[in-house]
Amino acid sequence: MLKFIYFVPESHLEKTKQAIFLAKAGESEKYEHCVWQVKGLGQFKAKQGAKPFLGQIDQLEHVEEWRVETIVREENARHVLNALLDTHPYEEPAFEFKSSMN
Repeated sequence: MLKFIYFVPESHLEKTKQAIFLAKAGESEKYEHCVWQVKGLGQFKAKQGAKPFLGQIDQLEHVEEWRVETIVREENARHVLNALLDTHPYEEPAFEFKSSMN
């Protein structure tokens, strides 16, 4: 199992979760749709050439976002990532896979 973590604005929280669940994230032998989530504050500054979903070029932005953590079987990781990328509004969403052995 891997731990999958990503950050998303509230407007796309449920959409991204439903997509990754369809790709088999958040599943164990006896449970499904399992996540842990918490709201926090992210920041970024879009460079020239970016097409930000939120904010303006060359301006520091602060955005309320959700941190979502779930589990993913290694064989489903690519499908889960593709599901996230297909539904996430950001050009470059922040995400991470971690081994459950860490």
